[in-house]
Amino acid sequence: MNSWWQEVAETLQSEFSDIADASQLTRVTLRLVIAAVLGGILGMQREHSGKAAGARTHMLVAMGSALFVLAPRMAGVDDASLSRVIQGIVAGIGFLCAGTILKRPSPSHVKGLTTAAGLWMTAAIGIAAGMGREATAVLSTLLALGILALVPHVAKRLGPAKQHPQKQPDPQEP
Repeated sequence: MNSWWQEVAETLQSEFSDIADASQLTRVTLRLVIAAVLGGILGMQREHSGKAAGARTHMLVAMGSALFVLAPRMAGVDDASLSRVIQGIVAGIGFLCAGTILKRPSPSHVKGLTTAAGLWMTAAIGIAAGMGREATAVLSTLLALGILALVPHVAKRLGPAKQHPQKQPDPQEP
């Protein structure tokens, strides 16, 4: 019976051996925390603006994207395979973003495009953090935050946007 418990202990040890030393633990933790914090910053701005996709959503998207590139990189995946992983993240986040976009028929109005673009950007920031490009991730977050927070104020100062003429229904369309 003693050898059975020893075998269980050895199996558990081998299963949790993907982080070999303190340096690697620090690196993994730092990359995931940076991704979550940067995603949270963008998410808090969206939450403060009254948007549905807030801090938690953005944090999870950034951290998930970071983990999707971090784990294969740690496993020794080559650049071509990592490129396919990133393509999968971009395609997958597209489905999440598509769910945030609503088109209202009357008046013709599309809602949620900025939220979708913000989630897409958050995924890219998470990828950068996960790949160890922390400075690029921070800079991208600051630029995105500037766009989300400042551009609406600039647009208001420039005056009202031109209204597009409403499309009249075609009587011959079913």
